[in-house]
Amino acid sequence: MSSNIKVQRICLYCEEEFTARTTKTKYCSHKCNSRHYKAKTKNIKIDNSNKETINKVLFPIEQLKAKEFLTVKDVATLLNSSTRTVYRLIEQGEIKAVNIAERKTLVKRTDLDSLFT
Repeated sequence: MSSNIKVQRICLYCEEEFTARTTKTKYCSHKCNSRHYKAKTKNIKIDNSNKETINKVLFPIEQLKAKEFLTVKDVATLLNSSTRTVYRLIEQGEIKAVNIAERKTLVKRTDLDSLFT
């Protein structure tokens, strides 16, 4: 069955006017259809990657908020600073910390919160 319908449409990709033979046609050519599909797929991949990156950045902070005792690295992540800055604050007495072992320094969460009050 062939159709004698001729409908003027605007291509979704190149936005040029064309004559369609069906009422469901959205693109002026197969080339525009393929390019729009690839662009849409690319944008979906980029959005997913951006969401994944945001989750990776925010997830550790959410975990750190739940901890009662924090390591120097955790404190540096929360303060958005370097570990050396945290050690300097500990040496100056700004942050109270306890050395559990030679290589393990812990900071109580409430002591870190009191730094800002």
